[in-house]
Amino acid sequence: MLYPQELIEEVRSRNDIVSVIGSYIHLQKRGSNHMGLCPFHNEKTPSLSVSSSKQMYHCFGCGVGGNVFTFIMEYENYTFLEALKFLADRAGVQLPEQEYSEEEKRQMNLRSRLLEVNKEAAKYFYYQMKSSGGQAAFRYLTSRGLTEEIIKRFGLGYSNRYRDDLYRYLKKLGYNDLLLAQSGLVTIDEELGARDKFRDRVIFPIMDTNHRVIGFGGRVMANTGKEIPKYLNSPETKIFDKSRNLYGLNFAKSSRKQNILLCEGYLDVIALHQAGFTNAVAALGTAFTPFHANLLKRYTKEVLLTFDSDSAGIQAALRAIPILKEAGLSVKIVDMNPYKDPDDFIKALGIEAYQERIDQAKSSFFFEIDMLQKNYDLSDPEQKTKFFYEIAKRLVGFQEELERNVYLDAVAKNYQIDAEHLSRLVNKFGAQGIGIKEIREEPRSLGKRKIIQDDGISKAQKLLLTWLVEDNSLFEKIKNIVGPEDFSEGIYYEVAKLVFEQFEKDHAVIPAKIINCFEDKEVQSEVAALFNASIRGEMNEADWKKALSDTIIRIKENSLDIQSKKAIEDNDMALLQRVIAEKANLKKHTIL
Repeated sequence: MLYPQELIEEVRSRNDIVSVIGSYIHLQKRGSNHMGLCPFHNEKTPSLSVSSSKQMYHCFGCGVGGNVFTFIMEYENYTFLEALKFLADRAGVQLPEQEYSEEEKRQMNLRSRLLEVNKEAAKYFYYQMKSSGGQAAFRYLTSRGLTEEIIKRFGLGYSNRYRDDLYRYLKKLGYNDLLLAQSGLVTIDEELGARDKFRDRVIFPIMDTNHRVIGFGGRVMANTGKEIPKYLNSPETKIFDKSRNLYGLNFAKSSRKQNILLCEGYLDVIALHQAGFTNAVAALGTAFTPFHANLLKRYTKEVLLTFDSDSAGIQAALRAIPILKEAGLSVKIVDMNPYKDPDDFIKALGIEAYQERIDQAKSSFFFEIDMLQKNYDLSDPEQKTKFFYEIAKRLVGFQEELERNVYLDAVAKNYQIDAEHLSRLVNKFGAQGIGIKEIREEPRSLGKRKIIQDDGISKAQKLLLTWLVEDNSLFEKIKNIVGPEDFSEGIYYEVAKLVFEQFEKDHAVIPAKIINCFEDKEVQSEVAALFNASIRGEMNEADWKKALSDTIIRIKENSLDIQSKKAIEDNDMALLQRVIAEKANLKKHTIL
């Protein structure tokens, strides 16, 4: 650790985890814990548990968990040091200046160095566009209706057609090949040498919410006939994750609008900002993700989709709607017909007409129904019936009866359906559990995370660890029966050792403090899972005592069985005799 453990613990203890996580997602008190929708995977039923007493969180859906540092690292895509500084600032804790070795500086400053490289590259691209060689790019942008003021505001630029011009420029500034390769701006090849990623393209710097350049997008200016992508984005780097950032959000977050306009492309965002709609953002050449939705949720409660009106835009909107809804956002659709995108619409009909379309934005539910209707021939009784059945399935998705009835009456009126019959069909489907299936995505990094298997002995060890941190008086009751050495190898033993050591030292156990002993986020999630196995609340006192006794005996018997096998393998008769004696004594123990 670069800072003393005592200081790290002070920062953690002064950032209540319920308050921190509650500033990102909505939490509701459920018993002794708080529950909310997990921001790390799609879900409709809250499965993220946040414990004030343990100062930790755990998702029963995707398995993520940890303390307040883990959450900030995972949610903000921060390193531990960045999370520490963020939370220190939040709590008003002054972190001392540190003296680091050159190697430590290189490791710590990689992200800041990449930001420096990007800043210099952005200045270079802008200069290129303003030079004589970049006039074609400047004319292209102005031909799209952009003013010089808006071009400067968004830092638009041009990458010339030479294969290594940017590379040579950055090398003159002192940046080495390794750093330049890590920036994603340059490809280094032993045989072919260095090549710029962006060549002969209009450049769109991509900024984070703090106005720092984290990546770039490049667009060709004309159809060259060659098979090259129209848009090209920076690859994933230490500072750029396109699934966690939105173009234009650095400006849109400060807009005084009550909602955010979600577009498809860079030029749509810029055109809308120029027209005064400074609340416009766009995904970065990738599918809209739950991370995007949760990012938007920090700044608004309502999102208006203003995607292209072609079939690709419609499909993109249909994919984004459930993701936004599951994040708890209200969603509406801006109708831009007969024009394809916001830029074309505003050029043709003007700013006031576009504002009217925003004011008339349609509920995402009716948009989905209208799109669904196109798949059915309503003049055919059989297809019409199938269409009504699909409507009923979607109405089942409304959990609040009042809201469901409002939409039911409106859709019945729009499509001339008998409201009473439709209501009965909805109730029938609801009783049968029939409805539109919840859309889920694999949680981020879950494929790589080593999930703890809940076999019998593992579950017993998890239960005991959970009970020990929830009720420290149990240490006295089990001290002559079970110790950390009786837990399985690996993470179970490591955590048990820390739990027993912390209690012996402080006469209390703070799970969040134990989680801090592990640096890897995935391991922290595994540790958090070990403290979230409690079933005590479901038992009466007699059942609880029996469960505790059975759990302790099972753990000890398993430990003795392992020792017995080892004694036989090693022909260690002394160990074998001791194990036999302990097994006999185990039956005599009265635990409670």
